[in-house]
Amino acid sequence: MSAWPTVPFEDVLKDRTSSVARIPQREYLSEGDLAIVDQGRDLIGGYTSATHNAYRGPFPVLLFGDHTRVLKYIDFPFAAGGQGARILEVSSQYNPRFIYHYLKYRQIPAQGYSRHFKLLKELSFPKPPLEEQRRIAALLDQADELRAKRRQSIVLLEDLAQSLFLDMFGDDKVFVSSCRLGEIADIASGITKGRKVPKGTSLKPVPYLAVANVQDKRLDLSNVKTIDASSNEIERYRLQKNDLLLTEGGDPDKLGRGTLWNEELPEAIHQNHIFRVRLTDCERVRPVYVNWYIASHFGKRYFLRSAKQTTGIASINATQLKNFPLRLPSIQLQYSFESKVARVRDALDLQTTNLLALDDLFLSLQAKAFRGEL
Repeated sequence: MSAWPTVPFEDVLKDRTSSVARIPQREYLSEGDLAIVDQGRDLIGGYTSATHNAYRGPFPVLLFGDHTRVLKYIDFPFAAGGQGARILEVSSQYNPRFIYHYLKYRQIPAQGYSRHFKLLKELSFPKPPLEEQRRIAALLDQADELRAKRRQSIVLLEDLAQSLFLDMFGDDKVFVSSCRLGEIADIASGITKGRKVPKGTSLKPVPYLAVANVQDKRLDLSNVKTIDASSNEIERYRLQKNDLLLTEGGDPDKLGRGTLWNEELPEAIHQNHIFRVRLTDCERVRPVYVNWYIASHFGKRYFLRSAKQTTGIASINATQLKNFPLRLPSIQLQYSFESKVARVRDALDLQTTNLLALDDLFLSLQAKAFRGEL
């Protein structure tokens, strides 16, 4: 443990929130003279031309999201937006970056959308010499910058894959035929939770994919649930390699969102809010191409036009999915695209693995830093 003294919140941070004007979210602009910083995830939430609402205190300051627990380091002119953003001034006896990293390290526990500032005020803070604070902050900044560069590399690779699709299929001249999705694929819904099962039916737990697991061209298997199903149900709904999984909707952004199943689990089925698309004519069309075409602006336009929509909710049915108009380039071009995407995916996997290792290293570095072991 560190031999540094510890001090309470009020000796380290001064809450300047009451002296700061707030700009309602409805008044945010897409561009303007002054950045608006709020408790949202993005550093800048919007802009304003009302420069008289600018924060007038000393810089830098920290912003803490009372509801979201988001922490931001602000060293540029800004206006505060929305509600729940706490503006905190760091004592001159502390290095602001040191305090920023310490608060990121402490990770205030989530309590839903309730207030969290009261938990922040309960923290005590280590007080190493100011020069030691600067040294620790610099080391953590350097390590965090490496993580940021790795994340940027991942974003660039994702953009590269999207650019490949647009470069290869953005011109109508590349398409040699067209068909309805139902003509070249078997489309089926999945198992229903809470269904009635005949008495005496033997059931066993089996992993099943829900909407949260099916993301845009990727699977999120961090939380896979199981469902009790009969042997006949498991056989009926069992996923096979290269099955395309598509969400039926919910929020408009979930319409037709999907990815391919590559046997990531030994056995899995899917729930009824996910469509399984299994190609039956692989001489004309490749699964990777179908996944990307449906996820493109071509597909989004069709789904938004065809979907049943109520307030904030949109959904598609099996008939609409079967009628999806699919334009086909040559099978050779589809294979070429598939090969290029596979190489990008390999690079993405490598960068993601490296990022996870950097994240683990950073956590270890944080712990040692604030124990006084660096």
